Formats: sequence, C-alpha cells, structure tokens
Amino acid sequence: MKFLVLQGPNLNMLGKRKASHYGTVTLEEIHSRMEEKAQTIGCELIFHQSSHEGDLVDAIHRLRDEVRGIIVNPAGLTGVGYSLRDAIEDSELPTIEVHLSNIHAREEFRRHSVFSAVAIGQIAGLRWRGYLAALEILNEMVKESG
Repeated sequence: MKFLVLQGPNLNMLGKRKASHYGTVTLEEIHSRMEEKAQTIGCELIFHQSSHEGDLVDAIHRLRDEVRGIIVNPAGLTGVGYSLRDAIEDSELPTIEVHLSNIHAREEFRRHSVFSAVAIGQIAGLRWRGYLAALEILNEMVKESG
C-alpha cells in the first residue's frame, strides 16, 4: 500500500525558519522518520514538495491511481489553495491534513483551511510528530475500509 505525502510552499526551508513555530527538524528528517514508520507498519511513501500549487496538483493527477491516500501539509496554500483542494477532492482519496504549528492559535488569516472540508481529519501543532500520527491513522483507516 502506497501513500502520497505532499508538502507545500516553504517546507523545504524547515530547520532554517521560525523554529518557534515549526521546530528545528528539516523536511529530509521528517521524511526519514516517516520512512522508518512506514516500514514498521507495512506501507510505502511517495514524497513530493513544491512551492508551486500547480506542481502539487500535477503530482496528484499523476499518482492518484498509484496511491491509496494522501497526507498533505498545504503550508502557505492552506487558506487559498483552491485548485489543490479540488484536485484532492476529485482524487477521492482519503486525505489527512497536517500542520507543524497550531494554525488555530496563530494569526487570523492562518486559521481557515480550504482543505478541512475534503480531508478526513486535520492534525495541527504537533510539529514533526503530526506526520507520524497521520501516517498511522491513514494506514489503519485504509486497511479498515478494505
């Protein structure tokens, strides 16, 4: 079973920006920890990061028949990424939205997500640990659904 992990704008800069919000772990370290977890629970991951919304949309279109679910951190696209949101909805793949920081405790413009209506759940504020939780939950939910 494969899952797509989509990382939005600026996440390639993790470890170099606003440690108070995002921690000090790099994107590569997050992916490495996710790979370790995936091996222990018996699934595979495809990672894709881009600061361009259309590139993220293209990844969903290209991989939608290869994967059984999506973990997405839309980052700066959270409140405005309508084409990415629509691609997720159109894929009909179960999706969990992840945010490193607690978007609900930050500036008002960060609190609204256009993805929450199409995601089966949202994990926010647990930093890199949220990705591992999302992976475990998505894996179990897909197994349960057959």
